[in-house]
Amino acid sequence: MNSDKIRNLAIIAHVDHGKTTIIDNILKQSNIFRGNQVVEERMMDSNDLEKERGITILAKCTSVFYDDYKLNIVDTPGHADFGGEVERVLSMVEGVVLLVDSSEGPMPQTKFVLTKALNLGLRPIVVINKVDRQDARIDEVVNEVFDLFSALDATEEQLNFPILYAVGRDGWAVDDLSKPRENLKPLFDLIIKHIPAPKVDHEKPFSMLATILSADNYVGKVLIGKVYSGVAKVNTPVKVLDLHGTVKENTKLTKLFSFKGIERIPLEEVIAGDIIAIAGVESASVSDTICAPEIDTPIKSTPIDPPTMAINIGVNNSPLAGKEGTKLTTRVILDRLRKEEATNIAITVKAELGSDSYEVGGRGELQLGVLIETMRREGFELSVSRPKVLFKQDENGHTLEPIEEVVIDVDEAYSGVVIEKLSQRKGEMKEMKPSGGSKLRMKFYVPSRGLIGFQSIFRNDTRGTGVMSRLFYKYEPFKGEIEKQRNGVIISNCAGETTAYALSGFEERGVLFVPERATVYDGMIIGEHNKSNDIEVNPVKGKKLTNMRASTADKAIILKPFKTLTLEETISYIGEDELVEVTPKSIRLRKKGLNAVDRKRMS
Repeated sequence: MNSDKIRNLAIIAHVDHGKTTIIDNILKQSNIFRGNQVVEERMMDSNDLEKERGITILAKCTSVFYDDYKLNIVDTPGHADFGGEVERVLSMVEGVVLLVDSSEGPMPQTKFVLTKALNLGLRPIVVINKVDRQDARIDEVVNEVFDLFSALDATEEQLNFPILYAVGRDGWAVDDLSKPRENLKPLFDLIIKHIPAPKVDHEKPFSMLATILSADNYVGKVLIGKVYSGVAKVNTPVKVLDLHGTVKENTKLTKLFSFKGIERIPLEEVIAGDIIAIAGVESASVSDTICAPEIDTPIKSTPIDPPTMAINIGVNNSPLAGKEGTKLTTRVILDRLRKEEATNIAITVKAELGSDSYEVGGRGELQLGVLIETMRREGFELSVSRPKVLFKQDENGHTLEPIEEVVIDVDEAYSGVVIEKLSQRKGEMKEMKPSGGSKLRMKFYVPSRGLIGFQSIFRNDTRGTGVMSRLFYKYEPFKGEIEKQRNGVIISNCAGETTAYALSGFEERGVLFVPERATVYDGMIIGEHNKSNDIEVNPVKGKKLTNMRASTADKAIILKPFKTLTLEETISYIGEDELVEVTPKSIRLRKKGLNAVDRKRMS
């Protein structure tokens, strides 16, 4: 195939705007599947977590053939915890399709990826999706998209974007709503016409940039990236260069793959301009150049963001350990973390001799929460510490801490509380400007430690309407202590099953995390105290029975609803002397010291 017949594109969309559904129909209408093949919905969201949370966590690639053209489609992560990956993924493509809901319009979450795309000079195609909605406001949404592009400093060429109207679920798109609504042919035609062919050099020796890292049970490490020059065949000798041009490995290309739908198919030869996968290169990772031996200059790429946060993951040693999971030992946990480290560029694992826990570094609470949630679903029982920020020392021995660039889009009414809360966390506001529709865009530089647990506070303060994206900025001198933001906790001082009678006595003293008839143990946290100190209580005591007092009287007690915390919220909620106990069925909070003597000693 000639590289002029290749189109590389990324699809950008907010959660629930229909990105994965429209990709499903692109695959179906390009005749990728056999007539008898069972086709799963939302194929690009390949793991359960992505399907449940409605977020794309891992960048994925798929390819379809239309007429004699090959379309390589990349599904991008939309969450800022995966920001570095977004930038690298967009460097593989020559155009983007922005999918916008006909009612909701462009959401602030899409700004993060769209800003990156426009800065790279990519020309967008806008698809207004779900135009059959009763509350559709198509013309207004088109104007909002134009205003958004203007606010993001799009060029004249980028502002002159073509528009399609679609219902991805039903598999049709048109450039004019008065035309017949048959299929996605108008989208295929527009991609070929509007998105340029890849600019590559056929005469130079082979070179490709590794952009996505994945693992395969049969061939091991798999690197996905774009071929920037030349041609390569199976068993071609190559070398691996890092970002600085240092040679990491000399090897051969043992296996080459292309994409057909969501499957990888073996190839004998790859050409410049195509997005391919290779296996058999052991030392290469994301941002490395894989090239012919005569090339000495690496392809320019975004360096991998360093981990700015770490948690300790270890064995579950609570009194309820082993009751719900099957993977319990330090060896099994370490093996699983090492496997994750091999394929997840943003994760680092440190194992200390003689320790029964491991330090796992990452970019943020969401990313670390996704790893823990995945492990619990695989049958692991874990104890998890509060996140800590990874400090550095400069040449003079001064402490440096990671600073994040935080961009917030918020209604004007909530701007004051956001500025106040981030100032308390040592954040410095650098910019504030209107972003259309009585909204403000604010940019802060905030220490990473000030952002631990801030996401849920921000969501509450802005009634769920605010949007925050964060990116690693740089290491700067330590900004000073941040005052404690949390109240004390209510601790169970005995084991057993909670009773309504006992819990009703604590309701005025704080917010409970456990319901009636929950199994608790000594040292388990069952609620948050109204005051700053911790208190110990007996949540399992029952009412003393007499002739005058029957046990049925308990049924009259109606408890307030207990507070449920998500996994990420519990991890950022706990203090230094506390742990989260994670099992396949439960998430519990506990003190590190399980009995009163240990707790006193630790305090």
